Amino acid sequence: MIDWDDVRYFLAVARGGSVRAAAGHLGVNHSTVLRRIAQLEKHLGAHMFEKLPSGYRLTAAGEEILGFANQMEASSRQLETRVFGRDQSVRGRLRVTLPPFLATHLLMPDLADFARMHPDIEMELLPAGEVANLTNREADVAIRIVQDRETLPLNLHGVIGPALFSSIYMSRDRLTSWRAGVPDPMRWIVINNDGLPGWAREGEVRTTGAPFRTPDAEAQIVAARQGIGMTKLPCFVGDADPLLVRVPGTDLHGHGTLWLLTQGETRKTKRVRLFIEFVSRRLAAHALLLAGLSLSRD
Repeated sequence: MIDWDDVRYFLAVARGGSVRAAAGHLGVNHSTVLRRIAQLEKHLGAHMFEKLPSGYRLTAAGEEILGFANQMEASSRQLETRVFGRDQSVRGRLRVTLPPFLATHLLMPDLADFARMHPDIEMELLPAGEVANLTNREADVAIRIVQDRETLPLNLHGVIGPALFSSIYMSRDRLTSWRAGVPDPMRWIVINNDGLPGWAREGEVRTTGAPFRTPDAEAQIVAARQGIGMTKLPCFVGDADPLLVRVPGTDLHGHGTLWLLTQGETRKTKRVRLFIEFVSRRLAAHALLLAGLSLSRD
């Protein structure tokens, strides 16, 4: 019998093009990958790769094996999702992927409530910038910002949530000093290489200094609070921050709609269903804040 784990290593090298890439993807060391590949080649009696200066290339035998390996992988995932979907206990691991801002600036109190209500569910948040693949079981539930529902894969089951809007913000103190004519340069605060969107130029305040670049969203918010300049933020972040205020004359800008997504049999699992129902209710309660329509502080 072929060891499925050996096949996983073969697929990782075939897709990554090198042992180093496969090791990084699988979270193991270089020698483990080589040992697994050698073990599978010995079992099958065929060399699957040619080692070239540019990396590993499949041999003719490797190309043939790749087709069967992909079928094995698909069958394995189908088995996992079917078994997972039959699990009706309110315990076990629940992996949720969502944009970092949503986790840290909006939903964490709600997620804490859910965790207290279900202490036997092991919550694992994956607030990564990259979108997790639900089909590959990288996550059980995804909360995503979707601009066009037609772009959603047909195999995903979705529950639609509120619309999400952004605006341009600056610190309250900085706005006061700008109105008083203080000559400090007004910088546009951006993450990495992002630029100033055209719709942000319509406000009363104009940028006069060089951009101020930050490595991440948290630094971006702190920079705005410190009065360095103005920046684009989701309304649920900017409107909820007492130190920030919308730049006069700027409009709201829509970014899409929040969706709660699951895949196949996974959505039938009780802990997944409970989570989807709970979070969809909480998102509905946040709808005005997400849309930038909450009560103004001014």
